Amino acid sequence: KEIESGKIIFPEHIPLSKLQQGIKSGIYLQGTYRASRDNYLEATVWVHGDAEENKEIIIQGLKHLNRAVHEDIVAVELLARDEWVAPSSVVLQDDGQNEDDIENEEEKENILKTAVNKDMLRPTGKVVGIIKRNWRPFCGMLSKSQIKEARRHLFTPADRRIPRIRIETRQADTLEGQRIVVAIDGWPRNSRYPNGHFVKNLGSAGDKETETEVLLLEHDVPHQPFSQGVLSFLPKMPWTITEQDMKYREDLRHLYVCSVDPPGCTDIDDALHCREVENGNIEVGVHIADVSHFIRPGNALDEESAKRGTTVYLCEKRIDMVPELLSSNLCSLRSNVDRYMYMIHTLILTRNSRCLYVDFNRFLSHRLAFSCIWEMNHKAEILKTRFTKSIINSKASLTYAEAQMRIDSATMNDDITTSLRGLNKLAKILKKKRIDNGALTLSSPEVRFHMDSETHDPIDLQTKELKETNSMVEEFMLLANVSVAQKIYDEFPEFALLRKHPAPPPSNYDILVKAAKTKNLEIKTDSAKALAESLDKAESPTFPYLNTLLRILTTRCMMQAVYFCSGMDNDFHHYGLASPIYTHFTSPIRRYADIIVHRLLAVAIGADSTYPELTDKHKLADMCKNLNYRHKMAQYAQRASVAFHTQLFFKSKGVVNEDAYILFVRKNAVVVLIPKYGLEGTVFFEEKGKPTPRLDYNNEVPSLTVEDTTLCVFDKVKVNIMLDASNIQHQKIRMVLVEPKV
Repeated sequence: KEIESGKIIFPEHIPLSKLQQGIKSGIYLQGTYRASRDNYLEATVWVHGDAEENKEIIIQGLKHLNRAVHEDIVAVELLARDEWVAPSSVVLQDDGQNEDDIENEEEKENILKTAVNKDMLRPTGKVVGIIKRNWRPFCGMLSKSQIKEARRHLFTPADRRIPRIRIETRQADTLEGQRIVVAIDGWPRNSRYPNGHFVKNLGSAGDKETETEVLLLEHDVPHQPFSQGVLSFLPKMPWTITEQDMKYREDLRHLYVCSVDPPGCTDIDDALHCREVENGNIEVGVHIADVSHFIRPGNALDEESAKRGTTVYLCEKRIDMVPELLSSNLCSLRSNVDRYMYMIHTLILTRNSRCLYVDFNRFLSHRLAFSCIWEMNHKAEILKTRFTKSIINSKASLTYAEAQMRIDSATMNDDITTSLRGLNKLAKILKKKRIDNGALTLSSPEVRFHMDSETHDPIDLQTKELKETNSMVEEFMLLANVSVAQKIYDEFPEFALLRKHPAPPPSNYDILVKAAKTKNLEIKTDSAKALAESLDKAESPTFPYLNTLLRILTTRCMMQAVYFCSGMDNDFHHYGLASPIYTHFTSPIRRYADIIVHRLLAVAIGADSTYPELTDKHKLADMCKNLNYRHKMAQYAQRASVAFHTQLFFKSKGVVNEDAYILFVRKNAVVVLIPKYGLEGTVFFEEKGKPTPRLDYNNEVPSLTVEDTTLCVFDKVKVNIMLDASNIQHQKIRMVLVEPKV
């Protein structure tokens, strides 16, 4: 009715020409619009400009959001200071069925306007125009109209940051319960939601293949099979190392090199060796797969790898950055034994294709590598560093557990075990030095699923256990990355591809400092070293898990680490590692940044020739932008995959009762962490159809009082965990507080 009467809901967008004039004169600000996942009536706009000027503007309320969609480039007008608001602590989802119920929206907006401390107010604005739409096809589900034989229906996107979309279709009965793709066509002023059209049907909701497809599409992960054009640049099989390949290489096949990785790993990037040299010092080598030997600049294989940017690891699937012939065979630094197993597997797969010929040499582990070799004394002080292209022969491919078993064994004293013990001893010294220097040791619960061999459904879920050998490998990878970063920067001060981790703004730490205060602990945040030291001291004899919780909370305060070109930036510092310079060199099978770093290093040591794009800082800066985007999306896709498999796990469990700790307090909910599963979830205290309890939120403590029960950050509670499948599109893990009883 409102649409037919032409009721205006939103303010008019200012034309682009006027917006550009306004931005030039400073009346308006230009930025990227980021919708909130937790509150559909709130968003932030990241203002574009110099690094110092980068600031966040809060947008609250339907009219102020003014039809902007997540990731649009918008123009914003700042409101007067007396209209500024604080970021909302309320969780609001757009779950109304009436597509134009504006009165209900106004009621919800009033919930946002609660009294807050003046210190919490942030610059607040309103969207006055759209500079560039960033619409893409969206995955989601049809919310079928309740009107019989209606053609107009609402589509609910899988991503909660995207508004619902009104579409017209005669296929509503067929599309109900399916995952579909919809595109936006426009958003008139008199419509609560944008208008769009149906694009395609992906399959039944809940189906594993369909949900994986949704997950990959929603996170913009390139996952189509490699084209023939790309595959044509792979080496012809059988492949062998030629005299030409050896021209600029050192033959290191005599060294006792081994790799240490998670179980089931086939894309092995790195291997290590350690031995005592004649003068009593220790030689340590990090040997990295020489992927850049096979991927030459500018060809279709190189362009596809650059576009993908990174390998994406889902719970049951790996989306490779490079074709499998490179990732799991020619580049992978697997040992002889491991390679013969791969050969047998290949034979079984190709038996039906009458595979009559097998070149056994192809499966031997003579591999091309890029080696970083140090001479150290027994205090792990570096005396000499050299870089060389090499050929190695991996003597063992070990899991972290197998390597740990060798180190701890009283009976094993072979060359590989001796090498591992030497590496482990030096790694402990290196780690201590890093931590003394101010490097942070943070925590983030990671989970591992155990799958049923037939159904491939998760049958067990547990947090990953880290061994000493995890840390051993990490220390030498960090050391190699720092050594290479310094070398390529010395050689190419304008064109080095580096990685930095900006220090968080002080306000990021507010939640951590307040939470620690509730346990009478002081967390100092004026430097990484002060933070690291205060985290080390933050112990409670009666609450041993408290330190882990504080480190998890600290991780949430951090900024994202990013790639950048040295000629386009002057802040190189890596905050988390307390390193003045850093890059990525050690994983070229799964990260394109490392391939560029390999190319720079090869030119620096005279092992390869340069090419124009490698010394064009503007092109490198654009490449970094894509790599940062791809890495961020890969992380989100991995988290979404874990969330989906967690739902599958609890689907068959019914109700599970577990201990949990409160991580965050909101105005109408608490966020809890369940250590047993490394699982995080929200406990809501407002439920549809039930009387709302009396809620009193205290931001200073922070705490939430529900009726007469006060819940504080880090409180230990008991929750019931179950799968809530009432909304088939947004199935979620539901948590209900059991103890303390509210």
